Amino acid sequence: MSIVETQEHQDLRAAVAALGRRHGRAFDRDTLWSEAGKLGYLGVNLPEEYGGGGGGLAELSIVLEELGAAGCPLLLMVVSPAICGTVIARFGTEEQKREWLPGLADGSRTMAFGITEPDAGSNSHRITTTARKADDSDGGGWILNGRKVFVSGVDITDATLIVGRTEDARTGSLKPCLFIVSRDAQGFHRSQIDMELQAVEKQFELVLDDVRLPADALVGDEDAGLLQLFAGLNPERVMTAAFALGMGRHALDKAVDYAKTRQVWKQPIGAHQAIAHPLAQAYIEIELARLMMRKAAHLYDAGDDAGAGEAANMAKYAAGEACVRAVDQAVHTLGGNGLTREYGLASLITASRVARIAPVSREMILNYVSHQSLGLPKSY
Repeated sequence: MSIVETQEHQDLRAAVAALGRRHGRAFDRDTLWSEAGKLGYLGVNLPEEYGGGGGGLAELSIVLEELGAAGCPLLLMVVSPAICGTVIARFGTEEQKREWLPGLADGSRTMAFGITEPDAGSNSHRITTTARKADDSDGGGWILNGRKVFVSGVDITDATLIVGRTEDARTGSLKPCLFIVSRDAQGFHRSQIDMELQAVEKQFELVLDDVRLPADALVGDEDAGLLQLFAGLNPERVMTAAFALGMGRHALDKAVDYAKTRQVWKQPIGAHQAIAHPLAQAYIEIELARLMMRKAAHLYDAGDDAGAGEAANMAKYAAGEACVRAVDQAVHTLGGNGLTREYGLASLITASRVARIAPVSREMILNYVSHQSLGLPKSY
């Protein structure tokens, strides 16, 4: 571990792992979130001058991975400090930084992220949520209209960072922009999506019906929206990888412990290669994905957005695949016990597929790598 992680990172990993073990699989989300915030873990990636730890994605991904490995992942970490906190820290006005970053760092304030739309899917260029400037005679600011789906935790966050599009006065074309929308804004409606997924953070569809926003709801420069958008998407991919790796490690640990102690005939089932080899393979795949995740986090923290884009997509792909296989093998190792509530693995069968699907499907990542990394022509 010391080859690829500093002593500081190893100490952080050990401390967060201890916190995770204290809470365990039966954790109370609010209690854990509050404690993690007070200990400085939620804002470890945010600037020190605004109450953060002064680190980066390398540190934040360690926090999420270790909590996941302990069976108590905090999904909102992917969104609130990683996406929204990073975007505001990099591109927000001084007023926005002072208003939001201290709360995001200590966990007292949270923010959701709305980008996915019913008809756009993974294609951010097809986003139809639009923002137009209101006339000064009508109070100025912005008027936002559109729909979003699969937005996590809107009911428990203070605001949502919404990806909309504004019209370029020079060309007439639409360009992406980011807006902070308060949870209680007039015209901002939410409805919960009925999911099979068992998670504390629920999924919502949003309808924005003439939502009036002040001028300072716009994050950063109106003409730099695409740069700002992808500055948030790369951390999302890295943190999704951390989420998946934590889940995969949690499942694998349970399976290994079971294989060491469960006896059939005269020896533990882990002595049989039909059990041992698939678990060893799952372990190898998790470790390989962890290395790519660390590379992606390092490149992003170093300011290499282009390099981080490739590595973050690869890390998310590798971690998602490793997680699904680890969970599947863990359930199979336990047999019938793998489907009981007592062992807590069956619910991970659904949860593990999230890392393959969200925030971007593995097929779209393969498209990205084939086009951007290999230079192959597009089919679309």
